Amino acid sequence: MHKRIYLIGFMGSGKTKYGKKIARMMGYSFYDVDHYIEGKAGMTVAEIFAEKGEKWFRIAETEAITELSEKENAVISTGGGLPCQGNNMELLNQYGLTVYLKLTTSELYENLKSSKKERPLLAGKSKKEMKQTIKAMLKEREPFYNQADMTLESMHRVTESVVNSIQRKKKST
Repeated sequence: MHKRIYLIGFMGSGKTKYGKKIARMMGYSFYDVDHYIEGKAGMTVAEIFAEKGEKWFRIAETEAITELSEKENAVISTGGGLPCQGNNMELLNQYGLTVYLKLTTSELYENLKSSKKERPLLAGKSKKEMKQTIKAMLKEREPFYNQADMTLESMHRVTESVVNSIQRKKKST
């Protein structure tokens, strides 16, 4: 039985929001990889991108999932690009149960349009550019996301049935 559940998906898919709720419902601890990195670096993800660059951040993500893989009974929210770097998706599948929170481009845009200043890869983009960027990035990333152990769509409300699905999947793997 897996002791860790990794939530993966595009930025704005609700990994942190729903991860906290799933962890609470299961009696697990919750960890957010971005917040974990921010705590270690002493700066926000946006500041890291600006000062140290995306490459440094991607290396820090891999280090973070390696460190967090030692936690037990944990729900871990990953950054949207984490599964797409190096062999990270393989590591996530090895360390625990991976769950892809899948939303459409339109749903992602609606979730992200008000927070684009906090998202380094979307900062300064017009509405049209933002939609195009989301669509293009999602197309690149989805082959990695689709390697997850399970996919959950339209997570507007985490319910007992979602947690039960995760628990059934945990027991069968």
